[in-house]
Amino acid sequence: MRLSTERLSLSYNGRDAVHEVTLDLESGELIAIVGPNGSGKTTLLRGLSRLLRPVAGHVLLDGDDIRAISSRSVARRLAVLPQEHPEGVDITVNELVWRGRAPHQGILQRATPADHEAVDWALEAADVHHIASRPLGSLSGGERQRAWIALALAQQPRVLLLDEPTSFLDVQHQVEVMALLTRLNAEGMTIIVVVHDLALAGRFMQRVIGMRDGRIAFDGPSREVLRPEPLEEVFGVPMLVLEDPESGLPVPLPRHPEADAGP
Repeated sequence: MRLSTERLSLSYNGRDAVHEVTLDLESGELIAIVGPNGSGKTTLLRGLSRLLRPVAGHVLLDGDDIRAISSRSVARRLAVLPQEHPEGVDITVNELVWRGRAPHQGILQRATPADHEAVDWALEAADVHHIASRPLGSLSGGERQRAWIALALAQQPRVLLLDEPTSFLDVQHQVEVMALLTRLNAEGMTIIVVVHDLALAGRFMQRVIGMRDGRIAFDGPSREVLRPEPLEEVFGVPMLVLEDPESGLPVPLPRHPEADAGP
């Protein structure tokens, strides 16, 4: 499923945040959006997911303007997971994931075998089937994040948009979430992720889009764009890019401010 934008401009909280962005996000891609705070990453993701109305331009889902498609139809094809989740949701993991079936059910419609199959698959795919009966408040940060991902997966989307899914997680849980997204992508799902950690973007993502001041600064395969010059332009700090000795993938790091200083 193809998601694209044509000269898309967006505002957020009364501020112009994204300026005339044109992108083609092809079916089956695994894409990271990176950039400093205030660069427009999250606003762009919200625009792609139909949560924000464009100031100008269009978002197209398989060639159709996403604003002209019903909310239910969009939700059957595209799922979005924001960075912050509602607080105080006193339900079990299983109950949360069942909410993902809403776009596929009519009013007062009983659950179908297809609904049960989709929920079971989502719980299994996100590796939360063994904690399905536990309340959200009893979970660790990584478990809770996987539960919310399972909610999105229960929609059976072909495109999954996630905003900072590894924020506030320790290294183990970061790797678990990124490995899950990689596996889902290998099974055919298009995944677009706003990522804060450049090392995770280089290690797991096929394509990286860099944003600065609401515009696209670079866009391409991670091996080609995660280089010191483009990264320094976007983040405004000296960068060092190492090569993973096992995979050969780029590992971007900020340079120590005194690295080039003399004795």
